[in-house]
Amino acid sequence: MDARRIVLIQGHPDALMPHLGHALEDAYAQGAETGGHEVRRVAVAQLDFPLLRSEEAWKDGALPAALAQAQTDIAWAQHIVLFFPLWLGDMPALLKGFLEQVARPGFAFQPQGDNLFARKGLSGRSARVVVTMGMPALLYRWYFRAHSVKNLERNILGFVGIAPVNETLIGMVDKLGDAGVQKWTDKLRQLGAAAQ
Repeated sequence: MDARRIVLIQGHPDALMPHLGHALEDAYAQGAETGGHEVRRVAVAQLDFPLLRSEEAWKDGALPAALAQAQTDIAWAQHIVLFFPLWLGDMPALLKGFLEQVARPGFAFQPQGDNLFARKGLSGRSARVVVTMGMPALLYRWYFRAHSVKNLERNILGFVGIAPVNETLIGMVDKLGDAGVQKWTDKLRQLGAAAQ
């Protein structure tokens, strides 16, 4: 397999202590680097940016300086991996705010005339979404239909041209124990080595 350019986006909003998602990210990065792939990282919790409050700010406002490197890294990447915990059935608000800020016309979309969405600006990239949660992953997938992950895949990633998008859903995180954490970090290391 040819070397790929990978950006890892850590969406956990707590910058004060490591969580399972950070261990999964580290394992993926180790596997990717061992596999000969180039890796860059974005830690959303370490970025200082405002939330968008109007369509005009999204369309015509300046990208916050703190997000310029993140946008550069996303443009550079061939594969994007997002890590986040499921909070109240969805991604944390900080990650959603980050995605809204970086996915602007001229970057995530290439406008043509009055049509802001004429061309998808991030086509040619693939992604993986790694989500940790307290409930069983099967319950989230089958009973709740993984609604927030499907929304992210279809209405954000797919909308800007990122495809295919694969998922890794990890449930019952409080009950994993050392063996369960090891199982999942090994899995993420393998996915990283394969740039999947």
